[in-house]
Amino acid sequence: MANAGWNELKLLLELVLVIILEEEALRAAVTFRHEAKAIMSHFDDLPRRDRNHEIEDEAIAAFLKRITESGAFVSQVSDRKDYGTDCQIEALDSGQPTNARVHVQLKGTEKALNADGSLSVEVQRSNLNYLLMQTYSAYVVFHVPTGSLRIRTAESVVHQYEHGGRNWTDQQSLTVSFVEELTVERLGRLADIVRSEAKSARDRRVDQVGVAAADLSSHVLKSPPDVHVPEEPALARQLLFQLYEKNADEAISAGFTKFAAVLGAGSEEMGICYMSEINLGMDRMSRHPERIEEAISFFLSRLTSDRPTVGGVHYTIGNAFHALRNEEEAKRAFEAALADPKLTAFPDLAAQVHKNLGSSYELLGDLERAVHHYHEALRLNPDLAEAHNALGNHFVRLGKYGDALHHLDQVVFSDQKQGRISAVTGWRANVLFNLGDGRAAFREINGLVAQADRLPWIWPWCGRLVASFGRANVDNARQAAPFWQRFVKANPEHSASRRELLMTTFYLRGKGEDVGKSYSEFREEFDHHIAHIDAEDAALPWDRLGHWAQKEGDWAEAERCFRKAYEVEGGEYGYCLAIALKELNRFEESVPLLLEQAQTVQPDAMSWFQLASSYENLARWPEAFDAYQRALALDPNYAVAKFNLGGAHWNSGNAEKAVEIWTEAMELFPDHELSAVLKRDFSLLFDDPAVDADPS
Repeated sequence: MANAGWNELKLLLELVLVIILEEEALRAAVTFRHEAKAIMSHFDDLPRRDRNHEIEDEAIAAFLKRITESGAFVSQVSDRKDYGTDCQIEALDSGQPTNARVHVQLKGTEKALNADGSLSVEVQRSNLNYLLMQTYSAYVVFHVPTGSLRIRTAESVVHQYEHGGRNWTDQQSLTVSFVEELTVERLGRLADIVRSEAKSARDRRVDQVGVAAADLSSHVLKSPPDVHVPEEPALARQLLFQLYEKNADEAISAGFTKFAAVLGAGSEEMGICYMSEINLGMDRMSRHPERIEEAISFFLSRLTSDRPTVGGVHYTIGNAFHALRNEEEAKRAFEAALADPKLTAFPDLAAQVHKNLGSSYELLGDLERAVHHYHEALRLNPDLAEAHNALGNHFVRLGKYGDALHHLDQVVFSDQKQGRISAVTGWRANVLFNLGDGRAAFREINGLVAQADRLPWIWPWCGRLVASFGRANVDNARQAAPFWQRFVKANPEHSASRRELLMTTFYLRGKGEDVGKSYSEFREEFDHHIAHIDAEDAALPWDRLGHWAQKEGDWAEAERCFRKAYEVEGGEYGYCLAIALKELNRFEESVPLLLEQAQTVQPDAMSWFQLASSYENLARWPEAFDAYQRALALDPNYAVAKFNLGGAHWNSGNAEKAVEIWTEAMELFPDHELSAVLKRDFSLLFDDPAVDADPS
């Protein structure tokens, strides 16, 4: 029993021990697992996805969705190094890419809206500066609570702070207020303005690239201004109104498509753009006649009775037709304007309608009606510059230069458009020349040429005037000389101006004026200019230079110049060349030239006389006798020819014939100096006819 009890107790103890050992092992295993887990736990230290990342993803998704909905843009680039731009979106044109891009900084926020419904977001000033480097860059913010997107251009932020009345440029951060929703329509407007800006910049670059290097400065000066149109409609509208008030039609035309993109192609404000284009067309300065045609449809759609004056709309339509040179339609529109009874309340406008109607009648050939309407315009507005200008030009065409000057002197354009003012100045110079007031005419011309870089018609117009009147008298020529020097400097390839410069110098010298140059000095200048003068214009300058050399007694130089003239044009220039050859005792060379003159070019007594003289010097007596006889047949009173004919017979050995002819000559020309010479040197021949007249 005792053993049995012990055995049971032993079994019980062993069971307890096993249980204890199993529990220890279990605890040890658990401890080991915990320790092992603790050893590997750093690999589970992963980044947390906070709420900002979720908002950012939501903003990107909402923005891309709106871009896709608009069809106006495509998302093109996400900046790899985000210094201030999250992405670039490319404007589409009928679904086609254009490479016209907008840089966008995208933000998201859960902030509550302001009391006025706006949304405020803080941005770094350096970020704003970064965006401003690209035109029409924008901030876009996604408001999580409302799920809405809002837009604010970088330029509008700057505008707000620049007009905020405090210095903001030292701030590190700025608060940007967002009001405008980024709708599909808003994206469409943004795409329109971005495309217009890109095309405008491209066209300016391409135009300049295609210009010759020598013409670059003139091209830049004549190019229309580069107008940046604000993307904000209110600012664009304000800019447009101010430009129109300043009569800046060229600037408005340059920004036409951009104004249309911001304000809407069919908006009332676009009427201003169309009127500016019409104004340019009337001055022959429009580069876009298609816009003038569009303007007609635009204003026809606005011919409604609720307007203060329908006549004003008809007037604008008439101007458009006039700009397109459709004068029949222009006349009808102007007459419709005058038929509006409300127009009487606007006498200045009515005066302008009369003037433009007169212009249409004039272009249609009805001058009587044209002048009637010009006078009617001045009755309504005595200071109307356009009417005075029209009448001034009318009297110029009639040759009534006093009346023309009376009206042209009253032309004062209030808009100060340089093109119009210069045109009046040009006509005034013409009138003053015709009135004999060259000094005043040159004053007008000197003022005109200062504008020649901008207005290409000025140099040709002034050149024609000075070419016509510059050598009319010495006073004009004195002023013409420096004019032509300026002309040549500005237009070095212009042949006629160099010729006129030389001819003016010859004219002044011929009138006894001191031209300040010796022959050799002038010849150096002459050689410089003649190389640039067209061949058909070079003969006369060479001839005049030859006569200068002739006056100096340098017959070899004279022969060189006369030969140049003859080689260029032949004809009458052969006469002076022949005379020079005779002076150089080169009679054989002179004969064919003089024969051409006597028989064809200028068959007068003088040509036959010079030919006879050459024959005589060559002892070609029969030909000499015949030539002298031809000279006398053309001019029986040609005393020298009669005496020389006798001399030729004397020299040929026929003294009897010589005495006969000399006797006739002394009877015909008793007071001629050669009669006295014969009586003195050959007295025996004439005192006693029986005296042997043997010349030996």
